[in-house]
Order: sequence, then C-alpha cells, then structure tokens
Amino acid sequence: MAESTGAQTGVHTTRILLDGKEITLETGRLAKQASGAVLVRLGDTMVLVTAVVAKSERNVDFFPLTVDVEEGMYAAGKIPGGFIKKEGRPSDQAILNARMIDRPVRPLWPAGFNRETHIVATVLSVDKTNPYDVLAMLGASAALTISEAPFQGPIGAVRVARTEAGWVLNPTFDEIDAGTLNLVLAGTEDAISMVEAGCCEVQEAELLEAMKVGHEAIKAQVQALKEWSAVVGRPKMEVAERKADPELMGRIREQFGPALLDAIGVQEKLARNEAVSAVRHQVLETMVSAQDSPEFSAETAALARAFDALEKETVRRRIAVDKIRPDGRAADEIRTLSAEVGVASRTHGSGLFTRGQTQVLSLLTLGTGRDEQRIDGLGIEESKRFMHHYKFPPFSVGEAGFMRGPGRREIGHGALGERALRPLMPNEEDFAYTIRLVAVVLESNGSSSMASVCASSLALMDAGVPLQRSVAGIAMGLIKEGEDYVVLTDIAGVEDHLGDMDFKVAGTTEGVTALQMDIKIKGVTFDILRDALEQAKRARLAIIDVMNSAIGTPREGLSQFAPRIATIRIDPDKIGAIIGKGGETIRGMEEEFECDIEVDDDGLVKVYAADGGLGDACVERIASITRDITAGDVIVGRVASTTNFGAFVNLKPGTDGLIHISKLGPHRVNTVEEVVVKGDLVKVEVLDVTQQGGKDKISLRLLEKMEA
Repeated sequence: MAESTGAQTGVHTTRILLDGKEITLETGRLAKQASGAVLVRLGDTMVLVTAVVAKSERNVDFFPLTVDVEEGMYAAGKIPGGFIKKEGRPSDQAILNARMIDRPVRPLWPAGFNRETHIVATVLSVDKTNPYDVLAMLGASAALTISEAPFQGPIGAVRVARTEAGWVLNPTFDEIDAGTLNLVLAGTEDAISMVEAGCCEVQEAELLEAMKVGHEAIKAQVQALKEWSAVVGRPKMEVAERKADPELMGRIREQFGPALLDAIGVQEKLARNEAVSAVRHQVLETMVSAQDSPEFSAETAALARAFDALEKETVRRRIAVDKIRPDGRAADEIRTLSAEVGVASRTHGSGLFTRGQTQVLSLLTLGTGRDEQRIDGLGIEESKRFMHHYKFPPFSVGEAGFMRGPGRREIGHGALGERALRPLMPNEEDFAYTIRLVAVVLESNGSSSMASVCASSLALMDAGVPLQRSVAGIAMGLIKEGEDYVVLTDIAGVEDHLGDMDFKVAGTTEGVTALQMDIKIKGVTFDILRDALEQAKRARLAIIDVMNSAIGTPREGLSQFAPRIATIRIDPDKIGAIIGKGGETIRGMEEEFECDIEVDDDGLVKVYAADGGLGDACVERIASITRDITAGDVIVGRVASTTNFGAFVNLKPGTDGLIHISKLGPHRVNTVEEVVVKGDLVKVEVLDVTQQGGKDKISLRLLEKMEA
C-alpha cells in the first residue's frame, strides 16, 4: 500500500506499507541541487540517497556509474575510535552495500549512455533494529526515477527472511539472526534483476518461494514509485541510443566472418583472445581510411563497436542456435576438475582447486581469540573469528600490473565465499580458534569466486577444522534471445562477458548456503531461475564428489605448527575463583602451565598453549577449581596449616577443609604434628559440606599421606 502527500513548500512524501512496516520516502527538503534526492526512513533508520548525472558526455565505451555508501559514526551516536577521530576509508560493509545498490541499477540504462552518474547513500541514523541496506537500494531507485536521468526503472528492493513464524519482509536484525534464510531481492514489476542470499542449507524450492514472496512486495514498491514520480519527477533527458551500425556489421561479417568464427572456436583462453584480437586488428587495418583522415577516430570507434557487436552476436548465436559453447562443451557440462590438499606444508591448512583454466589456492591460518577482527561499525562493537579473504593478482589473467590492497570486487568475492562457508563452521565452544582463509586466484577464466569456495572448503578439511560437510560453488550463465533461453553451467570468462547473467550458487549436498545473481538484461523470469538452480544443484553435487575424493572429512589432528587451544565452560558465578585475589590464581596457572588464559563473561574459558599436554592439564586444574565439592569426594591437597584440634587442607584455590584430630587415623592421636605438618601432600575424603556464614564448612578424613 502506498500513500503520497505534498505541500506548498515543495516537500513531497510517499509511504509504502509492507508486512505492517511503513517505509517513508521524502524529497524536496534535503540536497535539492542533486538530480534526484530521496530521504528513506524505516523506524529510526534513515538514509539520504542522492543521484547526480553529469552535464556533459564522456568519450568512453562504457557506462561510468559510481555508487558510494557513506557510513558516518554519528548515525549510531558514536565517535570514531583511534587518534584522528574521523571516518576513514569505507568499511567492508559499506563497500558490499554499494555493490548491492549498483548491480540492479546498472542494466537499466540506454545503450551507449556515457554521462558520469554518481549515486551516494548517506546513512543519517540507525536504530539498531532495521538494516539500512535495502532502504538505500530503494532510495537509489527512487532518486533516479524522479530525476532527469534516463533510468529505465523504477526497481523495488526487499529483504526476505524465513523464521519460525513464516516469511518476514524487511526483517529486523534479530529476525535475520533467528532465521534460516536471509535473501535480498531487487527487480521490476515483471522480473528479478538482483539476488543476494545467505542460507542454512536451504532447498532450491524454498529459495524460489522466497523470491516469489519478495517479488510481490517489489511490485507494490514499483507501482508506488511510478505514482510518486508522476507527481514529483522531472522530465527525462532525451538520449539517442548508441548502437553498432548494422551495415558495418554486415560488411565485417562478409569479409571476416569465417576468420572470426575460427578465432572464437579456439578453446584455450589466451590463444583465443590473441586470435580474436588479430582478426580485430585486421578489420581496422583493412577497413579504416587513411590515418590522416579527419574521420579517422570516429571511423575507428564505429568499426570497433561493430566488431564487438558481431563477436557478441556470433558467440551467442553459436550457443543458442548451434548449441556449441566457445570451448565445445554442452550447456550443462562442467570443465575438467581437480582437487588437492596439503599443498603448502608449513601453513595450518591448504587446498588447491582447479576447474578448467580457473585455479585457486586457499591458505588457512589458525589463531587465538586475540587474533579476532574487531569491528567498530554502526552496530554494536563486535569481533569476528572467521575471515575469508580473496586475492586476484594480475598474473592470474596473464597481465602485468600493480599489486595493491583489495578492491571492491575482491572484498565482494571474499564476503561471498565467507557467507557460503559460515553455516557449516563449528561454533566457538567446539572449536575456539580464530580462522583466516586467503583464497589466491592463480589462474582465471571465469567463476574464480566459486572456485575460491571449493578451495577454501578443502583447506578447512586439511587443517582439521570440524567443518560439517564439503561446500562447493558453481557459476551459472544465460543466453536469452526473445523468449528463448539457454542456461549455462560453469561459465567461462567469454560467456560471462558476452552473456546475460552471472548466477553464483554455493552449497552442500544438503542445500544452498549462498546465492548471488548479476544480470546485464532488465530481468529474468522465475522459469529461468528455477532451471538455473536445478542445473546448479547437479553441478554442485558433481563437484563435491571430486572434492571428497581428495578429502571428504576433516583431518583428526591439527597441524603441528598450529597453536593449541583447549576450552571449558564454567558457571559464570565461579569466574572469580579462577581469577583469584588480584588475579593471583590465573597468573599462577599461566606461569605454571606456560599458557594464556582467556575468560569470557558467559563462562567460556579458553586456554592457549604451545604444548597441548600443558593446556589440557590447565583445563583440569580449572575444572577442579570450579567443581562443587560434595560429600564422598576424594581429593588430593596440601596441608595449609595445623592447630591443636586438626589440620586445614587446601582443596582448591580459596577453599580449605578441616581434618579434625579425631579423623587423622584409626587410633587416638595426641598431637596433629605426629601425623601431618604444614606442606604435606595428603589424600582426603570429604565427609560433610555445610554452610556457615555464607561459606562452605568442609569436614575431611585423612585417607593417605602421600609422597611430597
């Protein structure tokens, strides 16, 4: 349901009601010099989204769209940490959200539109209940729709979660955490244009159902934005679509068609690229006028555009009509697979996965709690104990280039792999290590992000991390001509470049754990999505078979080079007993057992030791300290002091018991010192435990005086 209001002030508001939650969109009050500016609000989460289209064109052959997300700490009522006290580079989450805004927007522009376009989502307020990312996506669509930009939208955007109560639209953070499915969807009234999901081994049918539920909400949003734009929108700029000249394409096809067909059919990536480049060079050499001609630059650009269009048309026709992929595979055929583990001997775990000409080496490091990543973002301060990073060096595609820090694409692919693996990771109590995976792409010809999931799953198994099952990923492609389409399994680089869809699906034998879909057309139907998911499942299971032949279950032991961590959970009320007066007890154990001890507020105690035996001994000591003493227990302790009526024995730090003089032996004892003295090691039996003055009064009987 949508409601729109306006006022003489020029401020216009519309309201969209979804699942009982009201989203408010406002324009005309803030950032009025932008081409389009919309303030989006849900609860107390507010995002200002602006869109600006440059006045002049750029001489480029791509659409120069930039999306930025500004996360000011003021939005959460916080001051940035560190010395400078200013926001620095965007957080990983801001970059991921910027990419998520970009992906459904980018396909909806006229061909050849080349004006600089900048979308900025500025987070003004967060209420720690409602995520801002979907609001920013909706705001970007609204800002572009009411601006003069030739945006061919609008689109809607919604998050769908599955909880015990059923489907929830735009769930809160708590509902997301409690659910088994977290899916973000964008699209038009007719089709889906973007999917991003993290799942707990969800079945394909459930994913499709979630998408259908979300699409109904998207339809309502799109209709509301159309109605609002009719009231507040600016006239759209006229843009002549810049397409390849059909006459030039015909001339190139006539003269160079067979040569181009042969070049496209070369199966090896670099050789194919060289062959196509050679034909392209021949076309320009033969068909361009003299270089001193005034029309040289324009003629060259037109020919290059026509050649690129002909290459795309030829590849797509061979796939759609002739059923021949560039490398000769069938539509549902996977390239040659191989999997290895233990490639890097001194790392804590490693996995090498190769699919055709795409190869990824994943290297794993185990650390302690002190190695967790501290995240100070717009939410509560938290730490992260599982990290998956992705690196794409230039040599992986045969290029010379600069080695810099991770770019947006690398951050996005790393996060996708992390999302795919996380549902199968052990909890902290079962495996207290901090885990860092670095997936290095050694060779790339399509779908390196999904290869990184496979390689990282192998590395986890190799390291002995108790991963529940192997996780694999596959990238699906699409060639769509009119109503006809072909879904491609395991797309290579050229199919990604010239195709219509890159649909990444990761999961296990039991279900899907992550999805990500990008498209280059205006949208895809549910029939296409269903076919892609079904083909992806068959491919995923085949890949897992190959991975399991290399290593199907985690190794029983950790690498000899990995740190050792032992854990024990205690009653939080007994944390003080471990710490001791002024930290005396915990420091004493750290010194005695050559370890570090970390105690969480919830009672989880982690012991970090280079020697596993010493770590286990420390855990036993902690257990004895925190164990309740009851009648009948047999304990070994030292005599702490003697009196004329008995001996006090230290049973555990902070707890003594009394052996009355009458319980020192079977016969009468005249003085305590006849039997025991201070410092003696004795074995005693607990006779009785009673409360006296808020403390335990423990009565003992001597069983045995032991060797010192």
